[in-house]
Amino acid sequence: MNTFNYRLVLRVMGILVLIESAILLAISIIPIIYGENDVYFFTLSAFICFIFGGVALFLGRNHSPYIGKREGSVIVTFTWIIFTLFGLLPFYLSGSIPSFTDAFFETISGFTTTGASILNNIEELSHGMLFWRSMTHWMGGLGIIVISLAVLPVFGVSGTQLFAAESSGPTKDKIHPKINETAKRLFAIYIVLTFAETILLKFGGMNWFDAVCHSFATVATGGFSTKQASIGYWDSPYIQYVISIFMILSGINFSLYYFGLKNKWYKVRENEELRFYLITLLVFVIIVAISLIDFSRVQSLQTLEEAWRNSFFTVSSLMTTTGFATVDYMFWKPLTWVILLIVMLTGASAGSTSGGIKMIRVVISIKAIYFQFKQLIHPNAVFPIRYSSHTVREDIVTRVLAFTLLYLIIVTLGILVLAISGMGFLESIGGLITCLGGVGPGLGLVGPAGNFAYIPEFSKWFLSLIMLMGRLELFTVLLLFTPAFWKN
Repeated sequence: MNTFNYRLVLRVMGILVLIESAILLAISIIPIIYGENDVYFFTLSAFICFIFGGVALFLGRNHSPYIGKREGSVIVTFTWIIFTLFGLLPFYLSGSIPSFTDAFFETISGFTTTGASILNNIEELSHGMLFWRSMTHWMGGLGIIVISLAVLPVFGVSGTQLFAAESSGPTKDKIHPKINETAKRLFAIYIVLTFAETILLKFGGMNWFDAVCHSFATVATGGFSTKQASIGYWDSPYIQYVISIFMILSGINFSLYYFGLKNKWYKVRENEELRFYLITLLVFVIIVAISLIDFSRVQSLQTLEEAWRNSFFTVSSLMTTTGFATVDYMFWKPLTWVILLIVMLTGASAGSTSGGIKMIRVVISIKAIYFQFKQLIHPNAVFPIRYSSHTVREDIVTRVLAFTLLYLIIVTLGILVLAISGMGFLESIGGLITCLGGVGPGLGLVGPAGNFAYIPEFSKWFLSLIMLMGRLELFTVLLLFTPAFWKN
C-alpha cells in the first residue's frame, strides 16, 4: 500500500508557484514602460509567491519518487487553485478589483480560459493589470496542454494522445516518444500562432499592446479583451476576420499542426473530429446568418456580408469557447440562442485549448446511438464503432458516454443551483453552460453586453468551481470528493 506522497506534491506545487513568481516579476516591466505606479503591487505579489514557493520546495525535500493517481489529481486541480490565489494578488492589492470574491472569480476565469468577467470598467485598468489579465489566459491555455501531457500518463493514458478527452478517443498518433519533447513542440506551435496573430492584428490597426493581449486571449481561447466593448470596439471587418480565423485554428487539435509540418497530411485528412468540427461550424454559421437577414430589406451585398460576418465571428467565438463579442446576440431571434447554446455545449476539438464536451465525444456518442439502433434491428450482428479508420474499444465508448451524461447532469443540477441562489432563469442557463464550457458570455444579463458583476456572491463561488471542473474535464476534480480515492 502506498500512502499519499504529500512531499512530492508540495515540491511540484512549489516549483510551479516559483514560475508564477518569475512571471509576475517580469510583468512589473509593463508599468515601468507606460509610466504607471503598479510596479509595487506586482513585485510584492511576486515576493509573496517566492516565499510560498520556497517554503513548499523546502518541505517537499527528500520526497519519494512514487506518483500515483491521487497525487496526479491533486497536483492538476490545486495548480489552478493555487495559481488563482496568488494570481489575484495584483488585482486585489492594487484595488483594481477591491472585492476578494470578484478578484478570485476574474482570475480563475482567466486561468481556466473562460473569459467570464465581473469588470464594468475594463479601460480604467492600468496596462500592467490588463496585460496580467491576458497573461492568465495564455498561461492557462498552454498549461492545460503541458501539464496534461505530464500528468495523463499517471492515469494510465499515453501523453501523446494530447489529453484527447482523457483517452476517450482511439487515436494512436505520437508526436514524440518523450513527453517533454512533445511539450516543447506544442509550446513552439502555441508561440507561432500567437506571434502570427499579433503581427496580423498590428497590420489591422491595433497597437502592439492590444494586439499582444488579444492574441494571448485568442490562441488560449480565453476571450478577455482590453476594451469593454470587446472586439466590437474597433468596428473593423479585417480584425474580426483575423480573430475569427485564429479562433478556429486554436480550436483544432494541436498535434495536427505538427503532423502537417512533418508532411504527414494523411493524419490530418483522416482526422474525423476535424472534419466534423469544421462542417458543424460552417452549417451553424450559415443557419445563423440566414436568420439574421431580412430578405425584404436587403439593399446591398454589404448587408449580406455583415450578416455573414456577425454570424461567422459569433459562432466561431462560442464554438471554440473563446467568448469574444462584436454584437449583442440577445437582440437576435430566439432560434439563434438555441443554436449558440448547442455550440457552447459541444466545444471544438480535443487536444486544443477550447472547452465544452469536445467534438470527439460528440462524434463517438452519435455513432454509439446510431449503432445501438442498428443492433436493435439486427440483434445477432456485430457493429464495431470506427473513428478515423480505427475501431473504438468498448471501454472507451463507455467512458465517452459516461462523461457526456455526467456533463449534462451537471448542467441540469447547476442551473437549478443558480436559479435557487437568486439568478434569473435565462441567466442561470447561460451562466452555467458558459462557465462549465469555458466560453465567457452567457444569456440575458450575463450575455455579451453584460457581465457577472451583479450576480449573488454564492453564485460567483459556485461558478468558480464550475469553471475549474469544466477546464479539468470533470473527473479530475470530482475524484477528490470520493472517499475511495483517498484509501491506500
